[in-house]
Amino acid sequence: EFQSFQNLGEGKNFMFLSKKIEPSSVLKTAPLSDCLKKELARNKFSGPNFTESYCWPPVAWGYDVVAISQQGNDPLLYIPPVLTFLQLKSAYPALPHTSGVSLIVCPGWKKAQLVFDLLQTYKEGCRDLHPMLIILGQNKEAASRVEIRGCEVIVTTPHSLLRLLEHKSWLLCRLCHLVLDEIEVLFSDATEQVFTILDCYQKATARAPGNPPHQIIAVGTQWNKHIPPLMEEFMNDPYVVITVVEEAAICGNVQQVVRPCMNSSKIAELLKILDFTHMNLQKVLVFTDSVNEVEMIHKALKNNSIVTLKKHKESKCNVSCVSERWRKMHSSGTSVVLVLTDDCLEPLGITDATCVIHFSFPSLRTFGRRLQSMSDNFCTLGKDSSVGQEHTNAKSVILLTENSPCHAPELLGYLKHAEAEIPQQLHDLAARVLESEEDKKFSRPLCASLKTIGICRNRTACPDRHQINVSIDVAQNIPEEMIKKPECVMILPLHIVHATNYFGRIVEKEKDKYTILAEEMQNYFKVPGHRIFLNTVEKSVFYGLCEGVLCHRVQVVDIPAKEEENFICKLTIKYIDEGRTSQVSSDQLFHLPARFQSLPPQAVEFVVCSVKPIDNETEWNPKVTDHIRHKIKGRLHHAKIVQTLGKTAWVDPVIGVSSLSSVKVWINEYNIRSEILSTGLGTDNPEHLAEIQKLCRHLQVSDYAENLEHLWGHSAECVGLQGKTLAVCETAWLDLSGFLFWKIIPLNYLSFSCHPEIKWFQDNETVTLKVKIPSAADTKCEFSKEKVIFSARSGEKLYLADLELQESVYAEKSTCMVKDTEAVIVLAKEKQGAWCRLLKKKNIHVSLDFEHWEEPEEESSFSVG
Repeated sequence: EFQSFQNLGEGKNFMFLSKKIEPSSVLKTAPLSDCLKKELARNKFSGPNFTESYCWPPVAWGYDVVAISQQGNDPLLYIPPVLTFLQLKSAYPALPHTSGVSLIVCPGWKKAQLVFDLLQTYKEGCRDLHPMLIILGQNKEAASRVEIRGCEVIVTTPHSLLRLLEHKSWLLCRLCHLVLDEIEVLFSDATEQVFTILDCYQKATARAPGNPPHQIIAVGTQWNKHIPPLMEEFMNDPYVVITVVEEAAICGNVQQVVRPCMNSSKIAELLKILDFTHMNLQKVLVFTDSVNEVEMIHKALKNNSIVTLKKHKESKCNVSCVSERWRKMHSSGTSVVLVLTDDCLEPLGITDATCVIHFSFPSLRTFGRRLQSMSDNFCTLGKDSSVGQEHTNAKSVILLTENSPCHAPELLGYLKHAEAEIPQQLHDLAARVLESEEDKKFSRPLCASLKTIGICRNRTACPDRHQINVSIDVAQNIPEEMIKKPECVMILPLHIVHATNYFGRIVEKEKDKYTILAEEMQNYFKVPGHRIFLNTVEKSVFYGLCEGVLCHRVQVVDIPAKEEENFICKLTIKYIDEGRTSQVSSDQLFHLPARFQSLPPQAVEFVVCSVKPIDNETEWNPKVTDHIRHKIKGRLHHAKIVQTLGKTAWVDPVIGVSSLSSVKVWINEYNIRSEILSTGLGTDNPEHLAEIQKLCRHLQVSDYAENLEHLWGHSAECVGLQGKTLAVCETAWLDLSGFLFWKIIPLNYLSFSCHPEIKWFQDNETVTLKVKIPSAADTKCEFSKEKVIFSARSGEKLYLADLELQESVYAEKSTCMVKDTEAVIVLAKEKQGAWCRLLKKKNIHVSLDFEHWEEPEEESSFSVG
């Protein structure tokens, strides 16, 4: 159980503690060794910050600690005090010949590397400190070869540690300090592994001779439902430090409620919530973001005989007056309601409210400040304790309307994390906002994670695009070899991004055009008079660049702002035949004759399919990338192209080859995918190719036509590939010499979407759409408040209708039924009455169904679409 928590708000800082801690806010008086203080100062350490000032003392004293903070992913929250404790030989009487071992468990190799680098930085301030980074793959031999003698700090990941313990189980007998870094990520991604480690540690400490110190430290940015069991079963009276109000509210078991309602009925919904008949005495704050709403709510509550105070920046009653009335009214046995704007909360300093009602929809930051007004009533027990939800002292109620703004996704994420009951309306609103946010990324590059492993695990935070943008992804200058013989090509990787992502060239087997061009350029630039220096350079223009005996074609991609008198500057260039970028001085570039620009840029992006990092990692360990780079860079490979998108080719297999020129025989030396798996740090990814194909299938023909007609100016009735008709659609003939659409989707995966013919009619409560599609299969119909997306297959064709509605409907009450020759969609109107039109934008495939049309009583003008 938690002890009584204290709210120690200091100015804008919030602190929630299980036990009193005297903070160490100055490095000079911090509970660290003198040598470590000097090392921190030498590295220009600016702390301790607010969270560190409360965390360092209990960690340095050897106590168990749980710390949740916005800085909870910073290893300096625990590294200095742990290193200080390790220097105290007197603290380890049961280990006479050695000090204890600290084990830092990180969620992935990248964070583990960061922690290890910090330990290397600060080890000079500690005697005999030998940190060790252990990242183990699935090769059992590697685990058995690990030597950890004389090591005081081990940094690893949950999966790596369990592989190590299979061979070095005795390690836990010396373990005195266990640190769980980014606890919310560990419990989210590796729950089973973390509890297995804790069980093993608990058993090892029970068998440990003497009485060596044992300490568990858990730090992170979010509270997690597994933290209470961690504290109750594995920790000894831990110090709990929380500096994030929203997380303290989850820990303190604040009940979160979302009440959907129409914007026009918010006051009525508020009155239902404020029915005090069957409630205990309450101290309620109603938050809104405008003065007018404060006045409107205050008046409505007074008219319903609810004792109400109000405060906003224009109100006559000052802060002290409102505060005094807030205290007196409740102490006199009356429930009290205060309606206020957010800017009045801090001056009032209220922390004893029992209920907060969010009349205006808050951002997560504003939401946290509002919750702080109830911090005195945060429960002292977690959700897994004996105190149930019905005993919750604090309650937060959000009024959700159709006008709720763009903060829905972040608030939805928090409510999921808080395990609150979430209505479908909030899911729908968040989905619409995320769709809108995704549309804003339309000019960004396609997400690298999506391309290389098939998924992006955090689309909300990812800055890049997760849908096809034809104008970007469909390149005009595709290397000829990708068009002529896509199934098997010779590739030359030249720039290695990571283990499965490279840039390079497709090499023609008989007479490679680029090889001929490179020889001509080399001979041309050998002549000193041909190296024509430039007074000015322009962005996007091609130039020549000589590096030793090699000559390259490059394109200027960025020119920094420079002073007028500075004619020479650093430029960012792209090697258009290799794919890499670099910085060079502007005086290194030469004029490139037009004859050397006639061959299109040859750089192609290659992605090796069906293999990904182990242990749910999102990035390749540098060991794997270094191994592959050393193996493949500049060497010829045979590759089978299984999918293409513009100048990106997904390949599998990729075979390293060498030739016996005397007999014209190629010898297969290695398979790149097998090489990656042999490191033990990669595993199969069977869903990868299917995800890429699904991404490409979502291309809509209407989008193709709109973008490509803009680029090329052609139009007609069907789509073809090298003279062959592949699918008849209601869009335009694109006379593009055949290969354009193959670049998006290869022939064997080609799937075009045609817009079906739709007729509609309505009555007072519903709208009916008849979608003409014979023998429909794989039918799917998605409803949202203002949109209907219908898709189906008929024979070899894919039909797709994405309809943005003029009015709102009830998604959950709308239906779709498939018949022999048509699909019938019935939309339930949110507001009864006649619609003047069906869609926001005119659609030539949508028309009125006059056979079923009922003439409205009052003559009105209706649009067909």
